[in-house]
Amino acid sequence: MIDARVEKLAQVLVQYSVAVRPNDKVLIQGSVLAEPLLKALLVEVLRAGGHPYLRAQLPDVEELVYRNASDEQLRHVPPPTRLLYETYDVMISVSGAANTKNLTNVPPSRLVLARQSTRDLFQTFTHRSARGELRWVGTLFPTPAYAQDAEMGLVEYEEFVFGACLPDPANPIGYWKSLSSRQGRLVDWLKGKKSLRVEGPGVDLRMSIAGRTFENCDGKKNMPDGEIFTGPVEDSVEGHVRFSYPTVYDGRRLEGVELWFERGKVVKAAAQKGEDFLWKTLDVDDGARYVGEFAIGTNEGIQRATGATLFDEKIRGSFHMALGAGMPETGSRNESAIHWDMVCDLMDGGRIWVDDRLFYDRGKFQVEEVHEERHARRESA
Repeated sequence: MIDARVEKLAQVLVQYSVAVRPNDKVLIQGSVLAEPLLKALLVEVLRAGGHPYLRAQLPDVEELVYRNASDEQLRHVPPPTRLLYETYDVMISVSGAANTKNLTNVPPSRLVLARQSTRDLFQTFTHRSARGELRWVGTLFPTPAYAQDAEMGLVEYEEFVFGACLPDPANPIGYWKSLSSRQGRLVDWLKGKKSLRVEGPGVDLRMSIAGRTFENCDGKKNMPDGEIFTGPVEDSVEGHVRFSYPTVYDGRRLEGVELWFERGKVVKAAAQKGEDFLWKTLDVDDGARYVGEFAIGTNEGIQRATGATLFDEKIRGSFHMALGAGMPETGSRNESAIHWDMVCDLMDGGRIWVDDRLFYDRGKFQVEEVHEERHARRESA
């Protein structure tokens, strides 16, 4: 019998995250190891009146491609893939790794070549999303590989994953709507603000957010979700940050990553592990050294790093920055073949100021607390 949590997650993704409508063309893609969720999604899309196309991926195929393809073959983007990105209404992606380290020994130059070949496809994806032409969501299905990375047993990891995606099992959609409302107040307060500063152990950053907007991440594009983010003015980021948690990109795990910025650009970088890969990725294209996203994690159910970026970037009491492509809906103009999220803890004395007003202090939004306090006083008057 299918796990009831899997069915409920499929309902949330189809009914709430991407809100499938009759006649929507819906791509469902993911590893065959996520078979229970892929099947449940197929059924939910059919019930919603959509036209599903299921694209299941075999384990370790990427490794076979990188080991055997010529440079010309790595540059090739199959026309059917391009058609999906240009014409489909909805995309639902499910990660389900058999081996999270399968690309570790692939030469970085091969990974860079493949990234460069899909740059225009990624731009099509982000711009269609910003215009509302494409609705999408990504999630993760618990597998032994992810559980091992998180240093958990599989049953424990399943509880962690479903707990983060379905915080209120009785009314999961209601939970995400409530989170959306709370974060919406913060996003509204941030409208029109001009500057942002982050200070704390290992971080001293300044950036302009003038003319940029914050997005409310409430389960519509990621599941689990829980963050607010923007795209800082491209040439404005100044300072230094040492990221607290390991970061994983293209199957590579890097530890102790440090970045120094001048006029928005990474001018110096270091890592305790994976520094060579870091530098090669920074040189993918002109946009790779600039920040496409600055975000604050808000998911109270995620309080520790597990090695999966989808979860780690939502940790309450953290912020993350993405090198590379920004999301056009924020006003970001940075374009790149990469979008690499790195996460920094703020619980040990980290603070964020917006226009020189304390906005965030060790995991708590100061502005939100002021609003709630005023609301309470009005209710008691």
